[in-house]
Amino acid sequence: MLLIDDAVHIVIAASSDAETDAAPRADGTTPQAGAPGSLLLSTTVRSAPGVTAADAAALAGDDAIVRLDASGCVVTPGLVNAHHHLLQSAFRTLPGTRGVPMHVWLPTMAAAYARVGIDPELARASALVGVAEGLLNGVTTVADHHLTWPAGSDSVGIARATAAAARELGGRLAFVRGSARDDPEEAAASADAIAEALVPDARGGITDDGLLQLAVGPAGVHSDSEATFRLLGEVAARRGLRRRTQANEQVDVAIALEKYGKRPIRLLEEWGWLDDDVTLAHLCAVTDEEIALLAERGVTATHAPGCDLPMGWGIAPVAALRAAGIPVGLGTSGGGSNDAGHLLADARLAMQVAPLAGPPIDARSILSMATEGSAAGLGRPELGHLRVGAAADLCVWDVSGVADAGVADPVAGLLWGSPGRRPKHVVVAGRVVVRDYELVDHDQRALAAGLTTLLAARRAS
Repeated sequence: MLLIDDAVHIVIAASSDAETDAAPRADGTTPQAGAPGSLLLSTTVRSAPGVTAADAAALAGDDAIVRLDASGCVVTPGLVNAHHHLLQSAFRTLPGTRGVPMHVWLPTMAAAYARVGIDPELARASALVGVAEGLLNGVTTVADHHLTWPAGSDSVGIARATAAAARELGGRLAFVRGSARDDPEEAAASADAIAEALVPDARGGITDDGLLQLAVGPAGVHSDSEATFRLLGEVAARRGLRRRTQANEQVDVAIALEKYGKRPIRLLEEWGWLDDDVTLAHLCAVTDEEIALLAERGVTATHAPGCDLPMGWGIAPVAALRAAGIPVGLGTSGGGSNDAGHLLADARLAMQVAPLAGPPIDARSILSMATEGSAAGLGRPELGHLRVGAAADLCVWDVSGVADAGVADPVAGLLWGSPGRRPKHVVVAGRVVVRDYELVDHDQRALAAGLTTLLAARRAS
């Protein structure tokens, strides 16, 4: 049993930091959510917030209590990165991949993949680095949209290696068997084989411990045909998996119009990919009519400003999407377009650029996107908040330094102050995986060296 003790402020849920989120104390009184206090966790949140020593002892029973000091800190739910490409952790800052049109970027990245070779060994090394980077930055769950499957590759091995890396580090992974110009039949067979190997009997494609989830998702209508969407959709329906794809991001609209004479959202509707089990990433260029259609169909969205903005690919109208009732999550996308897997930094960016695409969005709303909003897109109601019964994933952020001096709202200050802020402690499923800014069971420098050595050897051969 883990006791997070003596926090300055506890965010139960960024979307509703209100009294009704608080759990009653042992004496029947109800503390105000967000007030200074403590949390008691096992694999789920047992009591939140304001648990006293007596409460903890009563709830723990015979279980030993381990105390994690949160004095001078704000506690938030663990961040959920709703859109990443972990493989691209091995392909950052490549020449010719920064600030270029997507039709230039895509073949440049493809050539870099081909030179190195994509296999389980590289998938594991890249995932270890990408998941570790996320954990060190407060990301307790990451959705990995894996799109690169060379002909004849060991697709089950790649998926298994990625999942094993995340589990070894203690992070949660939603692995998306993607497709980018793959043969439709082969993509569907691979997705089915991966599901059978990784989550054969898991309800909704989620393992019993909640650490691994499987989904499917073509790259988008710009690269994948109706057959790919249909066949992967059939695998998803048969296996109970969620579906994800990318839409309305620069080249996506242009190619759809040129090839089909229709915009991507209309094609997705015709191909059966607008439903409440579908999440669309990017959505930089959507019309009011398309937003209304997405809301009507119950689709969720993912905003990726750290990729789309610096590359010049667009800015999603997040305020309009949210106003229409569409749950919006937040993702970093991969190292090929966003060199950092730092979701809180991208949350800050999302807050700063929101007025360029609509009205401003306040810090707590942006934080809710990076937690509950992203979790909604994964169909994971137990993630992204700290209500009693939630998955015990959280971050402890030190706000006692000069970067937070004079801050009126410590929760808003998490985003407005200290760009590049990292959590002091990170907990996943009640287990401390980052303590005092370092991974508990791994040396991040050794993980980095492992990937660097592997890449050097392959590029030299």
